[in-house]
Amino acid sequence: MPKPLKENPNWLVVRDRALVPAGAWARSRRDWIVTRDPVYAGLRRPGRTEQIAAGATVALLALMVVLLMLFQWNWLRGPIGDWASARYDREIELNGDLDVNLFSGTPSARIRGLRIGGPDWAAERDTLRVEDIQASVKILPLLSGRIEMPALTITRPEAVLIATEDGRKSWKLDPDAPDTGEGLKLPPIHRLTIRDGRLSLTEQRRDMTLEATITAREGTDGEAGFHLDGRGTMNGTPLTLTVRGGPFINIRRDRPYAFTAELAGVGSRLKADGSITRPFDLGQFQAALSLQGRDMADLYLLTGVTTPNTPPYRLSGALTRDDALFTFSDFSGRVGSSDLSGDLTVNKVGDRRRVEADLRSRLLDIEDLMAVLGAEPRVTPSGDTVVTSGAPGRLLPDAPLNVERLRVMDGTLRYRAARVKRNDLDIRQVDLGAELKDGILNLDPVAFNFNRGELRGTARINATRDMPYTTADFRLRGYPLESIIPARDGVPTVTGRALGRAKLEGPGASVHDFAAGSKGAISLVVPQGQMRAAFAELLGINLTAGLGKLLSGDTGSSEIRCAVADFTVSGGTATARTFVIDTTPVLARGSGTIDLGAETMNLRIDGETKQARLIRLWSPIVVQGPLTGPKVGVDSASVAGQVGLGAALGALINPLVALLPFVDPGLAEDANCGALISSAR
Repeated sequence: MPKPLKENPNWLVVRDRALVPAGAWARSRRDWIVTRDPVYAGLRRPGRTEQIAAGATVALLALMVVLLMLFQWNWLRGPIGDWASARYDREIELNGDLDVNLFSGTPSARIRGLRIGGPDWAAERDTLRVEDIQASVKILPLLSGRIEMPALTITRPEAVLIATEDGRKSWKLDPDAPDTGEGLKLPPIHRLTIRDGRLSLTEQRRDMTLEATITAREGTDGEAGFHLDGRGTMNGTPLTLTVRGGPFINIRRDRPYAFTAELAGVGSRLKADGSITRPFDLGQFQAALSLQGRDMADLYLLTGVTTPNTPPYRLSGALTRDDALFTFSDFSGRVGSSDLSGDLTVNKVGDRRRVEADLRSRLLDIEDLMAVLGAEPRVTPSGDTVVTSGAPGRLLPDAPLNVERLRVMDGTLRYRAARVKRNDLDIRQVDLGAELKDGILNLDPVAFNFNRGELRGTARINATRDMPYTTADFRLRGYPLESIIPARDGVPTVTGRALGRAKLEGPGASVHDFAAGSKGAISLVVPQGQMRAAFAELLGINLTAGLGKLLSGDTGSSEIRCAVADFTVSGGTATARTFVIDTTPVLARGSGTIDLGAETMNLRIDGETKQARLIRLWSPIVVQGPLTGPKVGVDSASVAGQVGLGAALGALINPLVALLPFVDPGLAEDANCGALISSAR
């Protein structure tokens, strides 16, 4: 049986060490207050001074109550308007009645005739006019520093929003405040009603105008809920915007608010079906987003995000917003004839937008990738993509690079294609990387893997100038010659591995313009290989050997000791500095130019045999015409001259002497392949 409390040793310790001293201290303080505190003495035995003070306090409280009962809130319309006008440097007026009810568990206010003028540069149009605003707040959350509104009713609001070319926004009351990219945050509103709202938006930078109606009402019919319907133009094309949401009744912060939105313009269409995670915090939402259009580059006008030119596209994925951070994750779809998937984020870093993208294709149509370089894509009825340079007869794309768009954002991109559809160049895989910073675009890597060999390089585009300036350095390693020169009669004409390098720089707004004004060097080297003997003989136009072997179907081969083509480029014209094809029977040397601007070539190849030939028609081979379809022939004037000389000698001297112009002693020597290859590399 437990001991009584007063006999418990623990209790005795607490009593003696804590309670007894505390009681003694309290009694001493009480005695001090009773005997010495003037306030206590005044309350027990008030004198004349205390009586006057108490009476004045009661009278003041009574006067305040009377004043509140008789106070006209309209008296404050002018002072409030004057203060707000001075604070925000624009005209702000309350032209109607102002009613406030403070004596309630939910204090309320009603404002009529609110007018907020535009800034000085847009003073001709008011930023906001509202016929009537009625609002109430809960008192208990307000006392703890939170605003919670049981009801808000806005009647006939008219908002005019103007954004200028240089980035000024008429709706920013504090233009000097930094733009953090955060969404609009409103207090919780349990019941929101908007009657006959009007919105007018002008965005000069994107050449956009929009006129919209806004309503929010209760009910269960098709007109209930939040409705925004807008029509306008963007870049001269029609623009439509539609937003739908449920009625604003009993909205709670912990219950997502569902919405749908659709934006269409400039050949693109975006649809979102999602929810605002925390109602009235527009900086937090998630949605299933689908987008489609004729060219991804058009999305810049709708979203402000710079994207490359593409064929028609259709993509869908999950879009989330966390204030300034937008994430388009796990999206997939098609671009032209290729599949595309990946993840993309858009963030606001300082005063600049930053984009990070990781993109992938399981199977790429190389024609779709050409559109990124400026070629014009066209999708055939069968679904295939066909691209052209943009000008008839041209090989290099001439679509201009939009430097303004590269200056407004930063970011990185990585794109990889696991497989590539069958193509003439035999490209099997693609790996691209890009980094954009302060208007300078670095492409690294730019890699194309072939069945055998690869093309890899880097490029730097300086878009800070009015005319972009590009430097590029690309290397070709191990590319099979049989992929360039077609086989004849089922037998490869030429075999071997090609090495090459193109190092160019110059101004130009398009790939074609860059090539047309570039300077640098282009080289192609074949360290060793095999060539059909017939074609090797024809490098020297040996009728007896070359044509004979071709006509007889001879498939024998000759060794290519080396082949070197080294060009210097200036003003868009590539001039042969070294052009040598050294085979076992023939040493051929070439000369001439390639005009990258006109996209034409004019080359001449002179062959010398290494073995004595009794009958040989000597004539250079000429390669002339457009890069897309050059013509190969012989210099007929040289052949005619050789035949004419033989005929003249036969008539004047002796028929045997007439054979001398057709005899080649075969004095050509092997080329110094090592030195030629080293100089070309």
